[in-house]
Amino acid sequence: MIALLQRVSHADVHVGSQQVAEIQQGLLVLIGVERGDTEADADRLLDRILTYRVFSDDNDKMNLSLKDIHGGLLLVPQFTLPADTRKGTRPSFTPAAPPEQGEALFAYLVSQARIKHPSTAAGHFGADMQVRLTNDGPVTFWLQTH
Repeated sequence: MIALLQRVSHADVHVGSQQVAEIQQGLLVLIGVERGDTEADADRLLDRILTYRVFSDDNDKMNLSLKDIHGGLLLVPQFTLPADTRKGTRPSFTPAAPPEQGEALFAYLVSQARIKHPSTAAGHFGADMQVRLTNDGPVTFWLQTH
């Protein structure tokens, strides 16, 4: 599984004209599910997301995690993250999990996140979403389970 973490001061997701998710300070995380990913991968990735130290402490050092600051977590499925871009000018999506597997693992990740971190919001799998964010820093990190 892949997670693209973006430290934000605000982020929201719209499907059509309806807002479906919103957070203030926290992390917007784009999630890509790859072929062969499992619930164990989702669990490991979630633990890293919640404890990854990307927020500044009193000495302006990145020593605080999302859990430490009690920030918002916005999970957004993005099937294009696992794309193979090594050749040519058109991405190949063969590394991405099939839609059924991707949707099931994303739903599992969201359910586990809501148990471990109640301030969790999520986009809609398979929807045409408009994601708006104010990246704080900017600070962006790529996490991958494989």
